[in-house]
Amino acid sequence: MYADTETIRRILTGTGDTWAVVGLSGNRSRAAYGVAEVLQRFGKRVVPVHPKAERVHGEDGYASLADIPFPVDVVDVFVNSELAGAVADEAVSIGARAVWFQLGVIDEKAYERTRAAGLDMVMDRCPAIEIPALNS
Repeated sequence: MYADTETIRRILTGTGDTWAVVGLSGNRSRAAYGVAEVLQRFGKRVVPVHPKAERVHGEDGYASLADIPFPVDVVDVFVNSELAGAVADEAVSIGARAVWFQLGVIDEKAYERTRAAGLDMVMDRCPAIEIPALNS
């Protein structure tokens, strides 16, 4: 319901290649680290967003979406569902074109607000699973 094939394809292939990954740190055991690696392999620029603002996968990190000094196309969210709505709202406020909530990240009200603001959104899916499947 929150991840139709057309929207997934549009975000992954037509929305743009700059992805802010909220929750991405240098912790290699976290899902965000591996997903960001896959996104880079498929030509996406991955921008780490984490309170530590550390450099990850060769990209400078930022403490918040608002700190990123260039346009962001997609905001990929790896925070708990309780915090995800605020991140989606911030994505709207910085002018992102799409929001992607990772597997297990669900906030129906945030989905409705984000779509009402004109952004594409996918919820409870993983781009590292979806992007290789586009060509199959």
